[in-house]
Amino acid sequence: MFCTQCGVEIQEKDNFCSKCGRTTGKTQPPPDGYWTPRRLSRPMRDKSIAGVCAGFARYLNVDVTLVRIAWLSTSIFFGWGFIAYIIAWIIMPRDWEPAPATVQQPTAA
Repeated sequence: MFCTQCGVEIQEKDNFCSKCGRTTGKTQPPPDGYWTPRRLSRPMRDKSIAGVCAGFARYLNVDVTLVRIAWLSTSIFFGWGFIAYIIAWIIMPRDWEPAPATVQQPTAA
């Protein structure tokens, strides 16, 4: 068997070409939801002021309170946190993810 891109001979057991890295087509793609790229954005549902800290917390996978405390402490001690917050507010795109579906409880008659 030969690689269709570079022409190097490939063994039957190989999943990729050793020279160019092209797949042989035998591997299965990962299932949906296996890996999704993270995107830094401002969530409009979980925001307090502008959603910058909530966006960083979601991107870094930490608690939003921890990010807010860290941002406030850098603002107080170093002075550049307020300017960085405004710049992040302008640069970060909004994320308008839909609200989760609510389940209505049956009422007793």
